Amino acid sequence: MAADITLSRQATTTEPATPPGHGPLRRFLGTRHWTFAAGSVIFGTILAVLILGPAIWSLDPAKQDIIQRLKPPSGQYWLGTDNLGRDVFARLVEGGRFTVTIAALSVLISVVIGVSIGILAGRLGGWFEEISMRIVDLLIAIPDTVIAIFLVAIFGPGHVTLIVALTIVGWTPYARLSRGLALQVNAMDYIRAAEVLGMTRRFILIRHFLPNLIRPISAVTFLRFGHKLITVGGLSYLGLGVQPPAPDWGLMLAAAQPYLDRAPMLMIAPGLAIFITALSVTWIGHGLEIDRTKPKD
Repeated sequence: MAADITLSRQATTTEPATPPGHGPLRRFLGTRHWTFAAGSVIFGTILAVLILGPAIWSLDPAKQDIIQRLKPPSGQYWLGTDNLGRDVFARLVEGGRFTVTIAALSVLISVVIGVSIGILAGRLGGWFEEISMRIVDLLIAIPDTVIAIFLVAIFGPGHVTLIVALTIVGWTPYARLSRGLALQVNAMDYIRAAEVLGMTRRFILIRHFLPNLIRPISAVTFLRFGHKLITVGGLSYLGLGVQPPAPDWGLMLAAAQPYLDRAPMLMIAPGLAIFITALSVTWIGHGLEIDRTKPKD
């Protein structure tokens, strides 16, 4: 009888602590701040629609049907049609590809440039640090829109010009942050120990510097990504980015103005798309920042 009770207790203690169906992804999201979990779900859904939408719904953003112009939302046209009879939902999905891709590329290039310069400035110091940080101070004072207008006047409007304009100023926050983190890591005893042991600069960079940068840089990247989405939409709205007939959320906003009273969905759809996408990535960055700074148990 005692043996049966012991076996029963052992069986009870060996049962899984988490209920069935709670996979690794769900447990990971459950341990993060709610803004990170909510932002990840929303942004993941948006990316899935942008990537898989044309294949699933056979969307054609360029197809015109003047007879169907300015139609309200219906079963055939989920978000209605524009002034040329084009499907607003199809153009919203295709325009999202342009807007999100331009913002992502500008952020990615900015991260690579800024982190590289910041680490070198914090690691090398001297004249390189002084010159690079003064350049950062200068560029931070210049708005993205001013750079974009200047480049458009020289090279003409387009998505390449827009990416270059956003990158010229966009790398500065990453350079300043990575420099500060590099200075902190430089002061650690294990860095000095590694140098005394004769480890190469490349090994110290990969083994000690980059791991300390991943979490704070990730948080700032998502926060800046939301800002870049709004900037891309605003510059395209002003005619400084992607040019017609290519769809873009900012261009859709500009084209919808004359028809706001007859077809308000033309402006509501791209406006909400920019707002929700920027909000979701900002939530991700906010959640990452909270998880990074909260005290460890």
